[in-house]
Amino acid sequence: PKAVLLQAKGLAIFTVFKAGFVWSGKAGSGVVVARLPDGSWSAPSCVVTAGVGFGFQIGADFTEYVIVMNSEEAVRSFGMAGNLSFGGNLATAVGPIGTGAAVSASLVHTAPMFTYSRSKGLYGGVSLEGTGLLERKEANEKVYGGSVTPMQILSGSVEVPQFAVPLISRIEEVTGSVPFNDDESSITEDLDSN
Repeated sequence: PKAVLLQAKGLAIFTVFKAGFVWSGKAGSGVVVARLPDGSWSAPSCVVTAGVGFGFQIGADFTEYVIVMNSEEAVRSFGMAGNLSFGGNLATAVGPIGTGAAVSASLVHTAPMFTYSRSKGLYGGVSLEGTGLLERKEANEKVYGGSVTPMQILSGSVEVPQFAVPLISRIEEVTGSVPFNDDESSITEDLDSN
C-alpha cells in the first residue's frame, strides 16, 4: 500500500531459492537501501541469506521478497554485519503465485517491518527454520572500491553507483521521495547503450 511505502525507513529486496523434503535448505541474495534524513535513498548494500529447516515439507520454490522497514531500528538490524533468526513457517507455492506466513524471533533484536513475497514453484509444508542474513562483503568492496561497512552505505556516506541509479529512481517514484539528483541525460544515455 502507498501509505506503507510513504512511511518506509528502508527496503530490503532479495530473492531466495528453497528446496526440501523433510529437511530443507534455502539461499538467496539482494540489496538493502535506507531513506536518508533529506528524504532521498542511500546506495544499496549487498546481502546474502541462507537457512535450514525441518518439518513436514516437500518441493522447491523461488521467492521474491520486499521487506519494508518502518523504523530506524529495523534499518540498523539490516545494517549490522549479520543477523540470525529462528521461527516457524507455513508456506505453499503452486505455479506462479504462492502464499506464506512466517513467525520469527530475532536473536539480535526484533524490529517492526512488513514482508511482501511472491513465490513460483511447487512447495508446501510446515517447518521450523533457522535463517541467517549477512553482508556480502566482497560484493560491497567490489562495487564501492574498498572496505566499506553496511552502515556507511546505508547512512549515505557512499555515493550511489551509476548502475544502481535506475533502482533508486524507481524506489523514489513508488515511495514519493525527492527525485534522484543526477544528470537525467547521462542516465538515459547509459540505459540506451545497454
